[in-house]
Amino acid sequence: MYRTIKDFAENWDRESQATIIVFNNLTDDSLSQKVTEEGRSLGIIAWHTTQTLSELTEHAKIPIDSTADKEEIPDNIADIVSIYERDSKAVGEIVKASWADEQLDDEIEMYGQKMKKGFVLAVLIAHQTHHRGQITVLMRQAGLRVPGIYGPAKEDWKELGMPAVA
Repeated sequence: MYRTIKDFAENWDRESQATIIVFNNLTDDSLSQKVTEEGRSLGIIAWHTTQTLSELTEHAKIPIDSTADKEEIPDNIADIVSIYERDSKAVGEIVKASWADEQLDDEIEMYGQKMKKGFVLAVLIAHQTHHRGQITVLMRQAGLRVPGIYGPAKEDWKELGMPAVA
């Protein structure tokens, strides 16, 4: 849970950039990659991550100006990245403009539950981090390079001249 808007904003900027890095390692052909036939594809997960920015802020009563939740899934990663970049920037701006540190303990109703605003901000971060993890698994299956976000990825260790962690 966040106690200051500044802490959230700094973390949001880092995490949004991490999501953009991961998305930029996807290819148009990889968007159909699934773990199982009935599972979500890379494209669906990336699009869901993008759409949720407007959905969550709408439920938190600080809606961003986005149409992503009403649009069909783009068939190319460039469009997903573009919309994600626009909407993630808008999320950071709307939170800073709408909420203050002293309001972060205030409760709001979201999805039938009462949540503190500071917790809602943590959910925004955790949600996209969760889906980035799913995306990186599918990226490996699709033969794509997984970028190191919180430390070196398998390929990074080799390039650093060190053995990959088993």
